[in-house]
Amino acid sequence: MHYDLAYCIVILKIVPGETRMSTDRGNDVQRDPLHVSSVAKTFRVLEAFGQTTGDLSLAELAQHAELDKSATQRFAHTLWQLGYLEKDARTRRFRLGKPVLDLTYFYLRSNPLVERATPALLDLRQRSGERANLSLYDQTTMIYVIRHQSKREYYDSSLIGRRVPVYCSAGGRAILARLSPADAADVIARSNIVARTPHTLTDRAAILAKVEETRAAGYGLAVEETEIGEITLGAAVTDALGRPVAAVHIAASVKEWAPEAFAERFAHMVIETAQALSSTRDHLRPRAR
Repeated sequence: MHYDLAYCIVILKIVPGETRMSTDRGNDVQRDPLHVSSVAKTFRVLEAFGQTTGDLSLAELAQHAELDKSATQRFAHTLWQLGYLEKDARTRRFRLGKPVLDLTYFYLRSNPLVERATPALLDLRQRSGERANLSLYDQTTMIYVIRHQSKREYYDSSLIGRRVPVYCSAGGRAILARLSPADAADVIARSNIVARTPHTLTDRAAILAKVEETRAAGYGLAVEETEIGEITLGAAVTDALGRPVAAVHIAASVKEWAPEAFAERFAHMVIETAQALSSTRDHLRPRAR
């Protein structure tokens, strides 16, 4: 059966951010009879840009996408024709094109949880005076989709679409705490656990102990585990069946807050906001088309 590559690119959605190539779906989809390998390889070319902050040559694209140069050239040319890649006429190096932002907009506009959470997070930001975020749960990572900034931000940490691991983020631990102990342990076992900072917990038993603390407290706390200088609280948002699907966060500077004082001041705000977003069940169901 022939599939038009341009058509497949248009109907599928991506959110720019850290690459998903390390997630655990790869082995399963390879065995799926409906899996279209050319589409998967095209997205590997796009996701290659998650491993760099600049443009890429054709050889670098092939290396990051783990494809041969000839195939990469065909995929990159098609993406360039569609506008999803731009190419410098002088250097012939590639960068992501503006239509990628269109896909991000389409996703955010069509997600009812994002729509409902936007005013709630703005209110949380105004009441707390600190950064208020919403992240979505995706396998072993959290994806930031709303980021209401405080007065001081690092550029990268303020961008939507950024992914952080479940195991070392406050929101991720809040998600794990709403899973069964067996399911939480499975997520940790499937995670690529590395130290993102000198303060990141990497021992699986210690991480699971933090999850149990989070389960008892009702919120997660992470101190400089994903970003140096940052302290974060997170609480889980659940769907109609009580399954965790997202997390609300408040983040601040460790120079201004001790962990205990930060939790005492803001934990109830994070929990209340997450509960409010979980309480109306219809917004978590797909919209009728």
